[in-house]
Amino acid sequence: MSHNTPHTDPRAKLVRMANQIGTFFTSKPREEGVAGVAEHINKFWEPRMRRQFFELVDAGGEGLLDIVHEAVPMIRRPSAPEGAGIGAGNEVNRGAPGGKGVAAGESVGEIARSQG
Repeated sequence: MSHNTPHTDPRAKLVRMANQIGTFFTSKPREEGVAGVAEHINKFWEPRMRRQFFELVDAGGEGLLDIVHEAVPMIRRPSAPEGAGIGAGNEVNRGAPGGKGVAAGESVGEIARSQG
């Protein structure tokens, strides 16, 4: 049984923080606001927080404001922590072949743009 409340659940806290940033930037013109959300998260969230944020986004991003969802392609996805991933040895550290894909640190949005 989990004892996480909305104030202690890490996912809920990330949603709340991202939405606070999004709410601030809704006062700007849409394109500027979306870019502002991404810039703020890129500048001030450490890689561990961004990694957790992308886990949340990859699971559907439930609860995130539209402006936050729109900013996702501009937010830098941190590389996986050392030793993470399937496989072992050098292939884990090299990422995907050709330096492309999520394993190479490319965001889902970047992948979609490169294929569209």
